[in-house]
Amino acid sequence: MPEVTFGAGPVATAARAAQHGRMPMPPPLRTLLQPLNLPAVLSWLGVGLSLPYDRATQGPLVWTVMAVFLFAFLGDELVGTARARRGFWFSLQAITALAICYLAPRGGAAPALLVILVAQLAMSYPLRRVVAMTAALNLALYLILSTAGNRGALIITLCFIGFQGFAVLVAHYARGAEQARDRLALVNADLLATRALLADSARDAERLRMARELHDVAGHKLTAMMLNLRALAAEPDLAERREVQVAQQLAGELLGDIRSVVQALRDARGLDLATALRALAAPLPRPALELDLDDELNLTDPALAETLLRVVQEALTNAARHADAARLRVALHRDGAALELRIADDGRVRAPLREGNGLSGMRERVTAAGGELDFSLSPEGAMRIHARFPLQRPLPGPRAPTAATPA
Repeated sequence: MPEVTFGAGPVATAARAAQHGRMPMPPPLRTLLQPLNLPAVLSWLGVGLSLPYDRATQGPLVWTVMAVFLFAFLGDELVGTARARRGFWFSLQAITALAICYLAPRGGAAPALLVILVAQLAMSYPLRRVVAMTAALNLALYLILSTAGNRGALIITLCFIGFQGFAVLVAHYARGAEQARDRLALVNADLLATRALLADSARDAERLRMARELHDVAGHKLTAMMLNLRALAAEPDLAERREVQVAQQLAGELLGDIRSVVQALRDARGLDLATALRALAAPLPRPALELDLDDELNLTDPALAETLLRVVQEALTNAARHADAARLRVALHRDGAALELRIADDGRVRAPLREGNGLSGMRERVTAAGGELDFSLSPEGAMRIHARFPLQRPLPGPRAPTAATPA
């Protein structure tokens, strides 16, 4: 799940930026300007200015530890958002925050650093886990203050527990709201992609209907007219009439033109899978979608197109949630009597690869379409997906103009 902040969710933010034709802000600037982070940085500065310590002997050490806390606070966005890295940055914040409390246990607002940390935890982990980690942090805070001889250790700890509880609740509900907004953006992208395929499918069906009507109705009547003209031309009195010969010639040319139009309508069929895939990936800030589709590929089967769309959709979701991938490449090519789909990202997945609900559902879709699906990991740990769909007949591609053939 994308990281949540007290502002617009990453999916919704990227979608709005794309709609207005502008690129999202760079991560460092976006991090500092998020509604939660800017007050947190100001709070960090206030904590540093409020600490009572010997500036001659402890000053460099205290501000060094404070700087490490700030770096860890911003590092989650600046360096990466993978779960393992988040745990590292949160652990570093916890250690430095408690170290500040240890260096200045008799005054100041050092425990406020724990409020900042707990708010971040509430935006990244389930509520029960956050409560357990908060309890451990406050127990450590109480032991540090009481060991240092601070008589108000219990009162200070209880007061900051109240602040932390408020921060946890606000962050928890904000996280739910932003996740709902991001899910809505993804559902909207899914609907746009599906609508694009449905529109193409409807146009193809209408072209096919028109081609059949022209062939069956107009073609049949023109053929009957040509037979009648031939019968008239066989009459001795009319055989040499120029009008009959011209009528025969025009009828033959018109029949050939209609057959050419019918063939063109059939050849113009095809689903624009690339547009649907781009609509599907548009709301995601990452991974960036790279398409490599066969130029001569003319996909006309809506069911197969839907299967391909869902496979890529699941690959995008997995790359964003679990692999921390920046790019995802989709290649679709025709290989004789088969259609091959290859998907690769540049993320990292822990081995061994296990099929969860998403990958199992992907395999079920491919199997239902008569295809085969394989998963693998590159030596670097990047996800590789290979699907192969046997075709009952070669996919129609661009055709050269042909001479008219009998109806």
